[in-house]
Amino acid sequence: MTIPGFFWSVLWFFLGVLVAYAWLSMRRRIRKSIEVPPPRIDQDDIRRIEEKGSLLTDDPEPLDLEQIGREEDEFWSETWGEPEELY
Repeated sequence: MTIPGFFWSVLWFFLGVLVAYAWLSMRRRIRKSIEVPPPRIDQDDIRRIEEKGSLLTDDPEPLDLEQIGREEDEFWSETWGEPEELY
C-alpha cells in the first residue's frame, strides 16, 4: 500500500466515524425533543384525588384510538373526482 492510498483509507475512515457520530448525536437530540415526561404526582395531588376523586393536570391527553379510526374510515370513504388533464 502506498502513502497516498494509506492517506485516502485513513481519510475515509475518519469521515465514516464523523458521519456515525453525527447520526448518533442527531438521533439522541430528536429522542430528547419528542420525549414526554411522566406525570409527576406529589402529596397535594394525592390529597386532591382522595377529596374529589379525580385530578386535573396540564399533561397532554392520551390519543383516542376509536376517534382516530373513525376519522380514518371517513377519510378513505370519500369519493374522489376524476383528475383534471393538464395540457
